[in-house]
Amino acid sequence: MSPLEKAHSLLQRRKFSHVISLLESGNNPEFYRESFDYFLTAGIACLYLGDIGSAGAYFQRARHIRMTDTTLLCAQAVLFLRRGYVDRAISYYVDVLDYDPDNKLALDAMEFIRAHGTYEEICKTIDSGEIERFYPPLGINPDVIKRIALSVLAGVVLAFLIFNFGNFSRSIRGIRLPVSGQRVDLSSLFLSVDELGNARSKDLSGGVYKYILTDSQIKKSYDLAMKHFQNYRENASQIEINRILNSNASDAIKAKANMISTYFKEATFDSLADYNDNIEYADVAKEPELYLGCMVAWSGRVSNAVTEGTSYRCDLLVGYENMERVEGFVPLFFEVAPYPAIDGERPVKVLAKIQVENGKILLRGRAVYQPVKRES
Repeated sequence: MSPLEKAHSLLQRRKFSHVISLLESGNNPEFYRESFDYFLTAGIACLYLGDIGSAGAYFQRARHIRMTDTTLLCAQAVLFLRRGYVDRAISYYVDVLDYDPDNKLALDAMEFIRAHGTYEEICKTIDSGEIERFYPPLGINPDVIKRIALSVLAGVVLAFLIFNFGNFSRSIRGIRLPVSGQRVDLSSLFLSVDELGNARSKDLSGGVYKYILTDSQIKKSYDLAMKHFQNYRENASQIEINRILNSNASDAIKAKANMISTYFKEATFDSLADYNDNIEYADVAKEPELYLGCMVAWSGRVSNAVTEGTSYRCDLLVGYENMERVEGFVPLFFEVAPYPAIDGERPVKVLAKIQVENGKILLRGRAVYQPVKRES
């Protein structure tokens, strides 16, 4: 078990001081000191210990690596709430709800601020310890689960002895287990018989189509878009949607394909790696429109960085992290403050969404990962 895995287990068991001792040990690999998960885990442990200063420092380091993680944003918001900076806390909770409108922690905190957002009420909540209900949740303590499991097991054994085996087995057969791995129900977006029979547009005179597809090819792309979505592969689904939108498919099918993308969750560095759905720059350069709206994690270095008003922009030299070969120059924009502190002298990995203007690739930044600069 790695140090971070051990730290997660200790955190869930509420052994916060052990988490800090483990993570700050000089025996850990250097990689963990450049990891978003490392800083977030250490920050949450400090938060529950009441070491607010250290928690804030860890969270700020984590934010330099990933700006849009809702757990981190909620943790930083509650720090501002503890300090009485209610406006700052609200701003962070609003950001959380922008990324995850159903985030229960942010919704509960906003309701608390609306009803009890005075400095005196916040102080009472801190003194009583109730403020912890707005901390990042830790889940059920496995030590508690073990105790409950032993009690339940004893009850089951007793029930087995009291009741006959036939009644017991019939009760077990009546239990229905939920099906896991399913996402939102997209049954309303299945193509109708009429749509399948009229998959292609009847009049091609009014548009320009990059892909001329047959009925079977349109159906195949649509089915793949639905399948990839259910398998949590937003990029693969988006590619098939773009293929349909840039084709001779009927307006009805294009409208339904567009609806699929409204259910997407924005990718992270981790999810792109987990599903092996990162896209190479060379592929995007060949057919930019096919990858419009996809998320990518590209490495390189930045140049020509400028902060103007509410935006930060620079050029990303894709593939130039080792200063050997530049695959391409891509404009990169961040439009949500605070902006990333990117050091142009060091390699960087950027999480961004692909946009296309006049056939040129643009990146709308979501997060950056840059190793923490080692002190000499």
